[in-house]
Amino acid sequence: MTAPLPPDRHPDCRSGEALCKLRLAYLVSHPIQYQAPLLRRIAQEPDIDLTVLFGSDLSVRGYQDQGFGVAVAWDIPLLEGYCSEFLKPWRDTGNISLTSPISRGICRRLRERDGSQAFDALWVHGYASANSLLGILAANALGIPVLLRAESWLADRVRGLWKLALKQVFFQLLRPGIAAVLPIGTANQAYWTRYFGDGVPQFRMPYAVDNQYFARLAQGSQTRQAELRSELRIPPGRPVILFASKLQERKHADHLLKAYRLFLDSLPPHPTHPPAERPFLVIVGDGAERPRLEGMTRELRLENVRFAGFRNQSEIPAFFALASVFVLPSQHEPWGLIVNEAMAAGCPVIVSTDVGCHYDLINDGVEGWVFPVGDVEALSAVLRRCFASPQTAELMGRNAQRRVHSWSYEEDVQGLRQALACVTGWFRG
Repeated sequence: MTAPLPPDRHPDCRSGEALCKLRLAYLVSHPIQYQAPLLRRIAQEPDIDLTVLFGSDLSVRGYQDQGFGVAVAWDIPLLEGYCSEFLKPWRDTGNISLTSPISRGICRRLRERDGSQAFDALWVHGYASANSLLGILAANALGIPVLLRAESWLADRVRGLWKLALKQVFFQLLRPGIAAVLPIGTANQAYWTRYFGDGVPQFRMPYAVDNQYFARLAQGSQTRQAELRSELRIPPGRPVILFASKLQERKHADHLLKAYRLFLDSLPPHPTHPPAERPFLVIVGDGAERPRLEGMTRELRLENVRFAGFRNQSEIPAFFALASVFVLPSQHEPWGLIVNEAMAAGCPVIVSTDVGCHYDLINDGVEGWVFPVGDVEALSAVLRRCFASPQTAELMGRNAQRRVHSWSYEEDVQGLRQALACVTGWFRG
């Protein structure tokens, strides 16, 4: 039971019953496909009045994604099921950067016409943008507590001493303006502890996806697996290794191609392991690296590699259902939500040590495997372990789905409510 809320709080009538609601604003750059289901879930809370403030509508109107290198129009609803507004732009280049978007009137939107607070708390996504900093400053000026959520972790790109010193100064200046942080996982929690110390409360709000959505679509795609195999020219029954991400250098699909070549070369000769049983490698995604990767495929004489191009979110679960294992060999990957998706679909995963979600989601040899980033031979060895027997991947796929089931939006809502209780005094009792 929650204690009665103060009578001067924002009232709302639902089904004839007046309910006091905490007024929560969420400031984020643009509608994000991963976040839309979470926002719908938060909006279902009967005592939270959520308003999402977007800086740009680029993902709704369709845009050229720099990572994928193609025009993207997401095939899932991005704005349904929660209240949202697009702030008036002062600068919007159609891309997300430090200086785009920048919105006009953030401070005005956070206060009522009489100058009082329009919201009881502001949740900000990220800190490395002008819009986020403007939102934090505006909330501080109005006395609105700020919750901060971001992906950052300590295993980041190498920086010089002067950049690290500037970063330390930046966080010392930012720290008084943050009431609490919302770590997405273990690595992110360590990051906040390093830069904010113990003085800023932390409430775990894990990076999650709509697990049921991916499980349901993967299961429903079983009837069209023959069609997908035909499209990709993969014979029935042949195992599949899957990579799905933007084809950028840091994603290192090139490491997977090299490891795949080593893996194939290590297989026993016919008849112990005939070529007709060897796995195919399917690469889903597009981007600047695609021509180089296709050239490498030819150089390595990899006849059983298939490039499937960009696929929208609703199409990806069918590929998870097709795959025996999903591989993400990225460098500098603070989380890797595609791993959550694969696990939710019942697919075991292989990730590098630079994929931040492995601290929380993957026990090596249980839900999948973790290999040292950049170590092609180690990745090849893991592939051998995966295909040591037909039962190995199947068992780990079940483990993966079971593990990610407890890493969900329900934990997100719980963490958010705990944070709001701490910084506003609501939900206590």
